[in-house]
Amino acid sequence: MEKKKLKIGWAQVDITPAEKVLVSGQFHARVSEGVRDPITATALALEGNDQAVMVSCDLVTISDELRDSVRAAISEHAPGLDPKKVFLNATHTHTAPEPRHNAFGTATEGAGLSLEELGVMSPGVYIRWAAERIAGAVVKAWNTRQEGSFGYGLGQAVVGHNRRWTSTGGVSQMYGNTNNPEFSHIEGYEDHSVNLLFTWDRENRLTGVVVNLACPSQESESEYTLSADFWHETRLKLREMFSTSLFVLPQCSPAGDQSPHHIFRKAAEERMLRLAGRSSREEIALRIAAAVSAVLPLAEKEKHSQVCFSHLVETVELPLRKLTRADVEEALKEAGKLKEEYEKLKKELEEKPELKNQPRWYVRITYAYRRAAWFENVARRYQQQQTRPNQPYEIHVLRLGEVAFATNPFEYFLDYGIRIHARSPAVQNFLIQLAGPGTYVPTERAVSGKSYGAVPASNHIGPEGGTLLVEKTLEFIQKLWSE
Repeated sequence: MEKKKLKIGWAQVDITPAEKVLVSGQFHARVSEGVRDPITATALALEGNDQAVMVSCDLVTISDELRDSVRAAISEHAPGLDPKKVFLNATHTHTAPEPRHNAFGTATEGAGLSLEELGVMSPGVYIRWAAERIAGAVVKAWNTRQEGSFGYGLGQAVVGHNRRWTSTGGVSQMYGNTNNPEFSHIEGYEDHSVNLLFTWDRENRLTGVVVNLACPSQESESEYTLSADFWHETRLKLREMFSTSLFVLPQCSPAGDQSPHHIFRKAAEERMLRLAGRSSREEIALRIAAAVSAVLPLAEKEKHSQVCFSHLVETVELPLRKLTRADVEEALKEAGKLKEEYEKLKKELEEKPELKNQPRWYVRITYAYRRAAWFENVARRYQQQQTRPNQPYEIHVLRLGEVAFATNPFEYFLDYGIRIHARSPAVQNFLIQLAGPGTYVPTERAVSGKSYGAVPASNHIGPEGGTLLVEKTLEFIQKLWSE
């Protein structure tokens, strides 16, 4: 393949709504109670032999509707750009607006209550508004692209931790108290690697950095204020260190079983933060910034302005997790209890409307409604698999010199990412999860351990599909390298 000069463009946009919205990331509804820090989207446009625009969004996931709305909005305003070569990824912050109509497998915009009762903007309205703004960032990044160069490197920062632990009886759970005589071990691996890609303009000024690590942005995941989580502090720190105009594009690599929370040795960690006078989010930002600072001078030694660049967009058919009649019966049993609780709480609100004057009065009823819908979805998926056992998913695989980028739409457990890293022909791999709306894809050991994240209600795709996606991703990477 002929090497061509690389053109690079950047843009960032604020996608923080002015109105109250449903905050995404928990079973119970949360009505936003203010803005802690901005929700943003950052776009990086690349053009050489091929083209791509990567967009990182401070959201919990990327719905098909959001992706398709962005692509439709750019078609007339970015000459020469193929909308299919644009992909979005979520950082998986749990303190951002809900970007889905049917987050729990059914029409649950109001989570069992009307949007008027909750006093929030419809998720559909937010999706359309945010899509227009994100599309504007894509157009700006594409239309301002200029010749430049990039460099890359691998750093280390302790950010993510495996959040599942296993008992002596072989049963796993996510989070929970590990000060327990039954505690045996942490279920899986952790990856503290930080994949970094830097860009410079024609005057050799640093313009942006892609930061890819195996941890979702869930440090302050239960708050009711809108926030980009630790990526906000990270952006501030990197701009303080390097340039106030620096673009920072975060990517979460496979990390379905990871989080920034500690599930053991908590007291020691909290003491060190207290002694340092820092929040946990500030500590994470410092660690990421230290990795960036250590790698940057090394990446500068090998800048690339003329490289082979290829971008595949593929649709992969993955087998749905095979559900049994017993799975359905167990799920519907749980759903029945929750629906009964929902109806009870609904009747109570009808009889005592003054309860709505209490702070966060809606939490219990929306939890029951959404959790019931979550379990009921098992029955719908069981019916689907009878006639349509596979589900199509869009993935992107890029070659940029000796660097590979590969997306997946899931909360993809870490082990799958490690398999790709181990077998890829690329010098370095930027694997990007949640470039779509997918749910957890657990490993075999997680399924055997059960618990949230690995039970049938949590997974549309199981270990069989997770393994197939590894093989397909490696097949596409190998195809680009064989060219």
